[in-house]
Amino acid sequence: MNAATGAWWRLGAVELADRIRRRELSARDATESVLARIAEVNPRTNALAEVMADEALAAADACDRATAAGLSTGPLHGVPVTVKVNVDTAGHATTDGIVAQKDNIAPTDSPLVAHLRAAGAVIVGRSNTPAFSLRWFTDNDLHGRTLNPFDPAVTPGGSSGGAAAAVATGMGAIGHGNDYGGSIRHPAWACGVVGLRTTAGRVPAYKATAPTRMVSNQQMSVQGPLTRSVADARVALRVMAQGSPLDPNWVPAPLETTEDMHRPLRVALFKRHAAYDADPSVVGALEQAARWLEAAGCEVEEAEPPHFEESAALWRQLVMSDMRRGGQAAVEKLGDAGVRSALRGYLDGLPVWSADEVLAGQARRLDILRAWTMFFERHPVLLMPNSWRKQFPVDADVGPPAQVQGLLAAQSPLLATAMLGLPGLAVPTGVVDGLPVGVQIVTARFREDIALRAGETVERAAGYSVLRASGA
Repeated sequence: MNAATGAWWRLGAVELADRIRRRELSARDATESVLARIAEVNPRTNALAEVMADEALAAADACDRATAAGLSTGPLHGVPVTVKVNVDTAGHATTDGIVAQKDNIAPTDSPLVAHLRAAGAVIVGRSNTPAFSLRWFTDNDLHGRTLNPFDPAVTPGGSSGGAAAAVATGMGAIGHGNDYGGSIRHPAWACGVVGLRTTAGRVPAYKATAPTRMVSNQQMSVQGPLTRSVADARVALRVMAQGSPLDPNWVPAPLETTEDMHRPLRVALFKRHAAYDADPSVVGALEQAARWLEAAGCEVEEAEPPHFEESAALWRQLVMSDMRRGGQAAVEKLGDAGVRSALRGYLDGLPVWSADEVLAGQARRLDILRAWTMFFERHPVLLMPNSWRKQFPVDADVGPPAQVQGLLAAQSPLLATAMLGLPGLAVPTGVVDGLPVGVQIVTARFREDIALRAGETVERAAGYSVLRASGA
């Protein structure tokens, strides 16, 4: 490959940064290649709500000047990335997909955006999200609908569907996302890329445009990367996880330990549950990943995590109690028809909890987390679905309440883990009937290193490339 081919957009973050550092290509070469790819693909997918071409080229030139001067460079020096429109990027509108916030200009960068810039990353654009980032579909009245690059008739996932579709099609090596109830893992799985939901407290979260967060959001919503490889997710995590005094919930936990690096991983395979109808493609991907892990020396046994159904139900109850108190009125007033309909479906038939019941739910949350923590003592890796069903048809969450309840049930693997603030890694394993399939790897709090280790084993055995699989 040479600069004349214009195909630098195919390279991952680790390889791009290495080549730029060795002066085999310039940051401008890499950025121009990605911007050309955006011009070609984004009109078809609408993954990026905003393209920052001029700023990106200026940042790339600054990277090249630093390289020429022999200055110290960061781990993402010259690497094109995207940032979701629901976090602050200085000088740009933090829209969260809401028409009324189209002029909500951020005065400063959110901490993770600042950390990406400090690491040398070049922000080429800002990715789409549903209004209020409150759907597993990516569509809104302000920026329009993002399409799944494998099949426009099914969801690209949400709420980080724009980030996933952008990474899957080469519009940046890393996409930033956030995950309150699956919003990194679901789109990563839906579009066939890697998505890392970090532990709550791992990556600092703050935006000056909306500094106050609901309690469940503080406990369950996290920031993290979407990438085309586990190696790129690891380097993105190192950059994003740096601390900030703007988020007092940030925890300075080590990113990895060496205590168990040479022990065979004990893996719990959770592939079926009596309460949920698992699609054969979901079960097949889990069974295949389990065989790959066993072949690599892991000990695999079927096991169900404790209080699984209760965990998923408690996510809905706690989050929707918060929504009734602090978000429903805003969604009804400012949201588009899609998000209003989806929220009504989420709330349909859900008991209205008193303050005492919410406090009891919070106490129960810790009891369940304790049980999961003990479970991880025996099984450091939990291999489970991202969703029990394959990708839903577009707008399946704006149908009748019974249809929305079915969608919620299918997403229980995302909800149960988010409720507990646990990390989860979505890893693609292939394509079935034209759609990506994959698995979710969940570990104890702040043990993303174990998830990444297991994820690399699955990735290596799968030999999967999203660019090749999608015909890019």
